[in-house]
Amino acid sequence: MSTATVPAARQPTMSPAPRLGAAHSLRRLPVQERSAARVRRMLDAAADLIEEVGYDRLSTTAIAQRADVAIGSVYQFFGDKRSLAEALSRRYIDMYFERLTARFDEEPPADWRAGVEVAIGEYADLYRTAPGFRVLHLADVIDPGRIGATPTGGDVIAEKIRAGLEQRFGISGDDQPLAETVTVAVETGQALVRLAFRRDAEGDPAAIAEAKRVVCDYLDRRLS
Repeated sequence: MSTATVPAARQPTMSPAPRLGAAHSLRRLPVQERSAARVRRMLDAAADLIEEVGYDRLSTTAIAQRADVAIGSVYQFFGDKRSLAEALSRRYIDMYFERLTARFDEEPPADWRAGVEVAIGEYADLYRTAPGFRVLHLADVIDPGRIGATPTGGDVIAEKIRAGLEQRFGISGDDQPLAETVTVAVETGQALVRLAFRRDAEGDPAAIAEAKRVVCDYLDRRLS
């Protein structure tokens, strides 16, 4: 059964994606630019170390040393390495939608299928260019303290993609069925992109092409 109506594609200008930031993962927000710069250095250090040694071997001591800050500064803003990883996931999501919005505004896709292919391509590019992303890949829970929900990075992406489909392409439908459809599409795309980078450090082109085909075919069946 169809879960959405798909009118002819339209191309309104998409406003910049709102930045999620790392507010929910920080013990307190930096007020001064000097403090904000320290937080950015800690996140950069955590990303580099995750890329080099993996999440399991990551430590707050190593992060402090790499960022050239006192260990007390790390705990001033982050409770543990888990909260640092959550903040990184939020940074990656912000980065992803900034890139995707820039691509769409520079060269608007002709239809939703072209948009999905660009979205998967940009996601794959994060594996190549964002330190630590291929290790975290947004699979873990974000803000696990939230009562009654355990949203992952994929859930956050799916909700923003669903909103983008409606805003840019006029795809609408019952909120819950459409949200479920987009969530399945996002999780499938993520899994296939991970496969591409397990096969090849630069991303196996055949697997990435298959990710685009599978996700587009699934959405085509569900949205039409």
